[in-house]
Amino acid sequence: MTNVQQLLNMKSQDICRVAPDDTVLDAIRIMAERDVGSVLVMSDDRLLGIFTERHYSRNVFLEGKSSPITLIGEVMTDKFIAVRPERTVEECMALMTEKRVRHLPVLRDERVIGVISVGDLVKSIIADQQFTIEQLEHFIHG
Repeated sequence: MTNVQQLLNMKSQDICRVAPDDTVLDAIRIMAERDVGSVLVMSDDRLLGIFTERHYSRNVFLEGKSSPITLIGEVMTDKFIAVRPERTVEECMALMTEKRVRHLPVLRDERVIGVISVGDLVKSIIADQQFTIEQLEHFIHG
């Protein structure tokens, strides 16, 4: 079974982050430039929360707030779920499904070492299944 650390080893180690006093527009620009659906909200190296496209649509756009003047700290969530690098892909998929989240910060000793998305998990599961299929075909065909 693939674990989160193995998944992170295959990804870019660049963590998309903003500060709580950055604007929503700053966060949206970073998300667009990096083609990601979330940014971590951090103060120095401390994880304070997460801001996602879902938070933008519900907490900014639908509330009629202005992206250039609304601060991330006003609209982020501090009720995030984080995982350790030892967790398996399957455990994370079950957790994301149960909690209805699409992004999980990964922490080692309270320090952020990465973020995984539901897309990362799906890619990993498909790759594992493809490997299993190839091994079975090889076994069957000798």
